[in-house]
Amino acid sequence: MTVKGFDVGDVTFGDGRLAFILGPCVVESRDHAMFMAQEITDICRRVGVDVVYKSSFDKANRSSIDSFRGDGMEFGLGILSQVKAEIGVPVITDIHELYQAETVAEVADILQIPAFLCRQTDLLIAAAKTGKAVNVKKGQFLSPWDAKNIVDKLAAAGCEKTLLTERGASFGYNNLVVDMRSFPVMRSFGVPVVFDVTHSLQLPGGLGKATGGQAEYIEHFARAGVACGVDAVFMEVHDDPKRAPSDGPNQLPLSRLEKLLTKLKQIHELVNEN
Repeated sequence: MTVKGFDVGDVTFGDGRLAFILGPCVVESRDHAMFMAQEITDICRRVGVDVVYKSSFDKANRSSIDSFRGDGMEFGLGILSQVKAEIGVPVITDIHELYQAETVAEVADILQIPAFLCRQTDLLIAAAKTGKAVNVKKGQFLSPWDAKNIVDKLAAAGCEKTLLTERGASFGYNNLVVDMRSFPVMRSFGVPVVFDVTHSLQLPGGLGKATGGQAEYIEHFARAGVACGVDAVFMEVHDDPKRAPSDGPNQLPLSRLEKLLTKLKQIHELVNEN
């Protein structure tokens, strides 16, 4: 089944295309963001795939009070604005509170709703009213069929560009699993579906005061998701995950990106041959 798509800049979600959302977990510095955006964009151009650059200005959902959150909205949005202007790539970032929606929409091409906030009706409405595309991560506590209510809320508020993202479901303590049925189920709602590969490999709170992860399985998960027919793949990518201030254990090393994207493009073309 081909889902009716829409464009975000020069990136198409749906319509039988495969798009990518890539970037480091959090905005660390201007130099790091510009380096990562340029490297990721260059790789995607060589492989021949569309990309939206992702990075968060605030990681509000952290394991510990001591965890790094970012340096604030003004700092982060300023850098993402530079990425857009100088690298020429669309950007996506999270919002956590109502007041952030309009300000973030001045920079971001897609507003992202974090998984734990996916049922917050007022936040969804605020994002929809900006007129921007909205990507909602399905909560770890939510079934794929229950995500239809998210789509309905956004549509009622006037959103014409909705993405639903699968990021795993809670499976006991400190673990997530991905139910591959969620991809066709959520695509049946008529919206493009994104597979957040790297967050699906988190071990929430698995390091006590930090989240663990299993980055060694990124390629396996990504290949499986594309074979299932997702419309986009979301992966957090870092040049040195061991030194990343947030989500290092489940980020894809930059050095592994080009080979993986090449393989995913091949799988997508095979799945869509007929």
